[in-house]
Amino acid sequence: MDRINPYQSGLEKNAANFVALSPLSFIERTARIYPQRTAIISGERQQTWVQTYTRCLRLASALSRRGVGTGDTVAAMLPNVPAMLEAHFGVPMTGAVLNTLNTRLDAEAIAFMLRHGEAKVLLTDREFSKVVAQALDMLGKEAPLVIEVEDDEAPAGSYLGQLSYEALLAEGDPAFAWHRPADEWDAIALNYTSGTTGNPKGVVTHHRGAYLNAASNVISWQLPHHATYLWTLPMFHCNGWCFPWTMALIAGTSVCLRRVDPALIYPLVREHHITHMCGAPIVYSMLVHAPAELRWGIEHTVHGLIAGAAPPPAVFEACEAAGIELTHVYGLTEVYGPAAVCAKQDSWASLPIEGRAQLNGRQGVPYPLQEDVTVLDPLTMLPVPADGETMGEIFFRGNVVMKGYLKNPAATEEAFAGGWFHTGDLAVMHPDGYVKIKDRSKDIIISGGENISSIEVEDALCRHPAVMLAAVVAQPDEKWGEVPCAFVELKTGAETTEADILAFCRTHLARFKVPKRVEFVSLPKTSTGKIQKFVLRDLVKSSSAIE
Repeated sequence: MDRINPYQSGLEKNAANFVALSPLSFIERTARIYPQRTAIISGERQQTWVQTYTRCLRLASALSRRGVGTGDTVAAMLPNVPAMLEAHFGVPMTGAVLNTLNTRLDAEAIAFMLRHGEAKVLLTDREFSKVVAQALDMLGKEAPLVIEVEDDEAPAGSYLGQLSYEALLAEGDPAFAWHRPADEWDAIALNYTSGTTGNPKGVVTHHRGAYLNAASNVISWQLPHHATYLWTLPMFHCNGWCFPWTMALIAGTSVCLRRVDPALIYPLVREHHITHMCGAPIVYSMLVHAPAELRWGIEHTVHGLIAGAAPPPAVFEACEAAGIELTHVYGLTEVYGPAAVCAKQDSWASLPIEGRAQLNGRQGVPYPLQEDVTVLDPLTMLPVPADGETMGEIFFRGNVVMKGYLKNPAATEEAFAGGWFHTGDLAVMHPDGYVKIKDRSKDIIISGGENISSIEVEDALCRHPAVMLAAVVAQPDEKWGEVPCAFVELKTGAETTEADILAFCRTHLARFKVPKRVEFVSLPKTSTGKIQKFVLRDLVKSSSAIE
């Protein structure tokens, strides 16, 4: 007779002992406990946590009344303004999914994402009216309801909305009774990322993962209650690394910033006593190379998370001298942004700055609430030796991993083959268990924290009538970390110039994807005709013609 497990019988989940995890609970709690603490500062505008919660409820109510609910998508083409933060709560409160759009993309990419994600509503800002108008024209009758988010600091642009954001909120009920997701694994957000082919893939994340990674931000970074956070990281990027939800968890203050500019950042740091910020290496490079007088009067330490292209040691050294204490994190859109951290050891403090910078530049160890990050042989799926030399691929596993790619089961199956998430990033494992990236097998170029698919750029180059073949690799850049460098092989008898190629690319690509340099060469190939990109990477590193 089988024994009945006494720890299961009669001890089932019920409403008293189980609640689905969702970061939406953070704002409800904070609005109740710290209603009058400042939640958002944007220029002269300030609003408390109870005001912010009420506005989120109005947004959810108004969207629900217009038919938005479970299975629907609400897109946002917004800079770091209060409405973007509110959307991270108001949209999922309806059961719908928030799709934050990369404001640097071109109209064709935006149109694809709105169509593929089946956006029912689009929140937009007049700064992006030109590209949004073009995207809406491409969609025709498939275009979503457009809501105009008005902001006094927005540059000139056309009004595209069928109604304003404030008018939409006025339709909503401030006592809207929102409900947690029926299943904590329900989708909360949709973020598009470039795949190896250059075609955007829709990364679907869930309430459970957003809850856990928002909490991991607090634990890993030792974030204090009521921190003051400056939005130097775009909220559209991996949902701002989950920090809209993190700031609600710690009842902190979000200081909004439309664009990254040291002349704007340092006065805000001084005025509001900014304690924390996030960004790509370029953000910190801009800050440390800004005129010293901008930093006058700032005597407190600013804590910064840094991620993107592996930051050079010089960035850590310069930031330390400027009073910015960096912590290196690593991740991808598929793992909600940062899901690994270069956790600092006490013994590192006694090392010279160069030694500390080298150690802090590694991708590190799992985030507190991520199960694991490791380096495996992608063929055998066995761990590589922890010798700091043997190359393998970085893999993630845990609750802070996406549900999968929207409408793309083949890509989802490939990404999860072997029971791990395949990053495509090549790395080594050091003896102390810390991961260090050595190369990127996907040939993705990380420029200013944004991913650029080399194949997408190559496709644009090959549209030029004089181009026979093209290959694009990453070129190190002091400002952006990496930029695209193009190698072009012309058709027999054809002639063109670098200026002509670049002008052509600007008509087919978002500006940040346009190569910064074009070299005309006979491309190195294998016997089967495959372009040998490793030769081009070596040429970029060593050739004075490219430096």
